Amino acid sequence: MKKLTRYILGQITSGFFLVVFSLLSMLWLTQSLRFIEMVTNKGLPLRLFVELTSLLMPQLFNVLSPIALFTSVLFVYNRLLSDRELVIMQASGISPLRNACAPILMGIILSFFSIYVQNVGIPKAEETFRRLEWEIKNNVSHLMFREGEFTNLKTNLTVFITKHENDGSVSGILLSDETNPEEKVTLSAEKGRIIYENDHPHIILINGSRQQLDKIHNRFTSLQFSRYSIDLGGFGKGGLKEATIREKSLPELLNAKTNTALSDGDMRKYIVEGHRRLVTPWYNLVFALLACTGLLIGNFNRRGQTKIISISVFVMIITLGLDLIFTNLAGRSLYFLPFLYLNCIVPLLGCLYLLVFYNPFIWIKVKNRFRRTAYAK
Repeated sequence: MKKLTRYILGQITSGFFLVVFSLLSMLWLTQSLRFIEMVTNKGLPLRLFVELTSLLMPQLFNVLSPIALFTSVLFVYNRLLSDRELVIMQASGISPLRNACAPILMGIILSFFSIYVQNVGIPKAEETFRRLEWEIKNNVSHLMFREGEFTNLKTNLTVFITKHENDGSVSGILLSDETNPEEKVTLSAEKGRIIYENDHPHIILINGSRQQLDKIHNRFTSLQFSRYSIDLGGFGKGGLKEATIREKSLPELLNAKTNTALSDGDMRKYIVEGHRRLVTPWYNLVFALLACTGLLIGNFNRRGQTKIISISVFVMIITLGLDLIFTNLAGRSLYFLPFLYLNCIVPLLGCLYLLVFYNPFIWIKVKNRFRRTAYAK
């Protein structure tokens, strides 16, 4: 029996990773399209591009994991039934619950892993993504300045650099500033460095000249400097964005009522998100049982198990739909919070009941009794 469980578990695991990898690859490609502009137009290094897009994977994995497990279990058990392997196991006296040990074990493992992803992986990934996105948009030194090209930082502010130095500075700088419509300023310097003050970038120019043309009085002035500072704060507007709800810890979400800075609507969203972190990971176990229960208790049909598979898929879709509905309702009123748990517990207990107590002969006797009653009439 242990060898059989390991065999089925291996089949489910390989199928799960195949499905989840395929779905994650497709979603990764679609999500990464919005960052392509940073690579082509702003010179974002490929390493940062991969890191930025990879930080989206924990959230996508958490969404796709139950669906991928459902698909894998349904495929493996349907193949076992088609190859008569499941029929032989049932004929040898192995109960449906024992035949479901592999999906149950896989569902429990993925449920605990999803709890970790929900409460540790996703908050850290969201925080890193937020900081990295801000750095990409505001770090004008290496991410925005490209060697030998004119870079428009903002309207009427253009910078040209010759080379990036190994120490983080830049050399051969030419800057044209026409932000003030009454004058035009051109600066050139041998070297420069980008520094940040209060999350705003400044460029420090070393050993250069400043030429200014007063358009109103048609006057030209020029001066030499050894050190000159320019505020680029208009380019790097604002600091880091506030932490999103996904970055909050579970205690912060569940104890949102004690946070007086939150509005009533935000408080409800925090509480609902906290309870969802406790509930949604267990959909891995629920969907694993939904996929195998029908095939384990149903009658074998040589023409295929289309009816049973359709019912399993329909129940899975209904469960997902109800989860979304109850989440939206709970966001409006916390009285709907228990339905989030019931939507997960009811299918779970229903599948376990069928695997333990279902007896097809009872239904056969009931059908025969109705038939005899109908014939008698």
